[in-house]
Amino acid sequence: MSAVPSEDATGESAWLASVRVDPGAAPAWLAPLVRAVNAATPNELSLPVNHLVPPSPGDRRAAVLVLFGESEAGPDVLLQERAGGLRDHAGQVSFPGGGREAADQGPVDTALREAAEETGLDPAGVVPLALLPELFIPPSGFRVTPVLAHWRDPVAVQPVDPAETAAVVRVPVAELADPGHRFLVRHPSGWVGPAFEVAGMVVWGFTGGLVDALLRMGGWEQPWRGGPARDLDSALLSARQRWESAR
Repeated sequence: MSAVPSEDATGESAWLASVRVDPGAAPAWLAPLVRAVNAATPNELSLPVNHLVPPSPGDRRAAVLVLFGESEAGPDVLLQERAGGLRDHAGQVSFPGGGREAADQGPVDTALREAAEETGLDPAGVVPLALLPELFIPPSGFRVTPVLAHWRDPVAVQPVDPAETAAVVRVPVAELADPGHRFLVRHPSGWVGPAFEVAGMVVWGFTGGLVDALLRMGGWEQPWRGGPARDLDSALLSARQRWESAR
């Protein structure tokens, strides 16, 4: 994967303007989230690990696919665990996605291409609905545009390349919204933010903050007590141990 390292103002505008989304195609259960995202101000989606205004136009462009489907368990969202040997965000849970490549016409192209490469999903069965504000992630230097989409025709998914992706999971929204699965996590740097324990994984950082905002904006959030923050390493170990003992 080779991301375009820099762009002039015209190239940036063209990439963000190449938007293929259809908000009206959202199913009834997802429509409130689409409306909320389209009406939201950037500050409503500002996350504690990101910056809404990137410090430089030369930073790398990327997109992630925030893909909602539906099963017997109700609405769900597609998440993946990144392989432990990656240079950026190794071992973290994320939405499928990655850096822009030269042939990508816009964030939707990037998100769908990367998701197919990582999880094996069929882009033809995905309906892009909306773009979220672009966010800057300082640790990796990426400017990320989340693409909200509906999984109209789901297919079986799994890691395509174990060197990049360790696991691919459809996580029910009800599990993410369950107060028993939510907590605050403390990174060794001292940063504290929202986190979720699901399927033996801890969702935190950029993804945890975005999930937190989407639950609230979609009307799925349930009251929960933040409580004392858990240390990240301890939370990761506990989640893995509970998952393994339950299998």
